[in-house]
Amino acid sequence: MKHIIKRVLIVFCIILALFLVQTAMLPRIPYLVAVPNLMLIATFSFGFLRGRMEGMIVGLISGLLMDVFHGGVIGFYTLIFIYIGYMNGILARYLVSDVILLPMGLCLINEIFYSGYVYVFGFLIRNRLDFGSYFHSIIMPEFLLTVLATVVVYGVILLINRWLERDEKKGATKFA
Repeated sequence: MKHIIKRVLIVFCIILALFLVQTAMLPRIPYLVAVPNLMLIATFSFGFLRGRMEGMIVGLISGLLMDVFHGGVIGFYTLIFIYIGYMNGILARYLVSDVILLPMGLCLINEIFYSGYVYVFGFLIRNRLDFGSYFHSIIMPEFLLTVLATVVVYGVILLINRWLERDEKKGATKFA
């Protein structure tokens, strides 16, 4: 039980720290054209490393933070982040998490899915049809920065996850 509480607190602190960096710190950098989507990286990372349930929970928290502080409708970002956490959680059974190219590829696919979702439900439905402008000014810069940020953020999350798993195993052997 102690390990579960420790994991929950650490994961929540990671999500909150990434949210604050994404929304409060990175937009203040003067020459940064776009901001990497750190919430997306956190969601697919935890889904990929820990499975569907933890991916969905991280997606729920990340999406609610985005909805409350940046969205117009509660549930807009939450829905996409829950789906991303779930889909990457399914992949956790079949793929190895140690190779850095795999998370970068997953980030690429998730960013395309996320950007398409935001375009269709945020712009296209409201009759904003200029996809070229949206693609060049929003999708491409965010896409490139998010894929680059994946190397650092996923690496840190992977190290923390390994540390927590080692700690959980050590606690389990002490109890037995």
